[in-house]
Amino acid sequence: MAIPVIDFSKLDGEERATTLAQIANGCEEWGFFQLVNHGISEDLLERVKKVSDDCFKNEREENFKKSTLVQSLNEDQKLGNVDWEDVFTLLDDNEWPSKTPGFKETMAEYRAELKKLAERVMEVMDENLGLPEGYMKKTFNGGESDNAFFGTKVSHYPPCPQPDLVTGLRAHTDAGGVILLFQDDQVGGLQILKDGEWIDVQPLANSIVINTGDQIEVLSNGLYKSVWHRVLATRTGNRRSIASFYNPSLKATIAPAPELVEKANQEVDHETYPKFVFGDYLSVYAEQKFLPKEPRFQAVRAI
Repeated sequence: MAIPVIDFSKLDGEERATTLAQIANGCEEWGFFQLVNHGISEDLLERVKKVSDDCFKNEREENFKKSTLVQSLNEDQKLGNVDWEDVFTLLDDNEWPSKTPGFKETMAEYRAELKKLAERVMEVMDENLGLPEGYMKKTFNGGESDNAFFGTKVSHYPPCPQPDLVTGLRAHTDAGGVILLFQDDQVGGLQILKDGEWIDVQPLANSIVINTGDQIEVLSNGLYKSVWHRVLATRTGNRRSIASFYNPSLKATIAPAPELVEKANQEVDHETYPKFVFGDYLSVYAEQKFLPKEPRFQAVRAI
């Protein structure tokens, strides 16, 4: 079983209706799907691979090898509350790695392209859900201004000598909105939970993996579920993973879209999600990231 692969370029042609249906299925039945022909040039993606790998090798690898994580693994004890991951986050206003030639310029260009792709994906979700044009973007921004959070997490999962003792990244759902992942096309390890079974997200050269976070689940009134996923540690290969997150601003109010609540009320079996400020949800998530999501919704309801 493999997650859906969708040709995003066909939205602009005669196969638009079919492509919309494929994306709807990816959101409703999987929570994960891969986009090919997504409009981001292969030249840019190849440069992103190079500068990310160079950055790890030149600026990160030595410290990872000296970390308490690596030392702990050498003691032959199972590690439950850590991840076998080297990671840093890129924002518009934080400090970026500075010793790798071309890193800042390449990643800034990449982030700008990914943000545009995220907004296009949300427009498709709006259309498929029957929501007004631009509904998700406006909700996440807290209005018409550009206040939504857009961050990029650059991760490497180095070869692990004892992958049975530690996870690359523990199972969780994502707190935010739309996640766009540029994953390694050689080294696997990412899995999603589908119908009680862990399924590999197959490496596919220069595709962008899309998944929906908890806020999309709430906004869609449960039609688009956020999905549990994890990364396995492996003995061979240094897995590169670049995930960009288009999330609501901390002050944005999130609630099920009224149109979808009205529709659900006409059906016997429907879920009710709370209305909350995203910053409050994030505070709960920070304490409960690796726990079931339903109690998070209940906890934020009480705030």
